[in-house]
Amino acid sequence: MRELVIKRAANLLSVKALVTLALTGVFAYMACCTKISQDFMTIYAVIIAFYFGTQSQKMQETLDATNGTDHG
Repeated sequence: MRELVIKRAANLLSVKALVTLALTGVFAYMACCTKISQDFMTIYAVIIAFYFGTQSQKMQETLDATNGTDHG
């Protein structure tokens, strides 16, 4: 259990995660001030989609390796 917590904390320190968390903070601030520009919204959406897309792909690859199947 402790190893899992340490592993997840280490994952949060990756560059990709830090950029995503920083942009989410900026997005929240801009939303509170009602100053979200269309350009920022587009960039934010692309980065969030990339982050969760790669997470989903990693999870699928792990499941495929566990089940012994290959979808790629």
